[in-house]
Amino acid sequence: MELNTDSGHVTVIIDVSFTESPEVVTAFIRDEQTPFIVNQGGDQLERFEWYLDEDSQSGTLIEAFHSPAAWEILADKVLGSPVNIRFGELFTINNFTVLGALTPKLNEKLQAMNPQIKSYVGGAC
Repeated sequence: MELNTDSGHVTVIIDVSFTESPEVVTAFIRDEQTPFIVNQGGDQLERFEWYLDEDSQSGTLIEAFHSPAAWEILADKVLGSPVNIRFGELFTINNFTVLGALTPKLNEKLQAMNPQIKSYVGGAC
């Protein structure tokens, strides 16, 4: 492990709520969104994982990328797609956190989602 060396990776944490049934949400995640994102993400996508609390009708999506550029490439393919539009219909974004750097282009695209961007300061990886 290296100490205090930024790997350049980017992690995105999106906290959401939903009003549809957990079955509808789970079917969308498993059958539509995940296959689509994994297919578009290629080798640059490290993680795409959903966690749901059915009782509170809330969830957390964790996405991890090799670099800010990798995230931008995937975002260009996904934003505005039918799957992304359906995501917007099913979920309300309550918190959008970015751990790591953004490209200027992606920063501009994401401003409407009011992301909280946190820069790397230290650690081990």
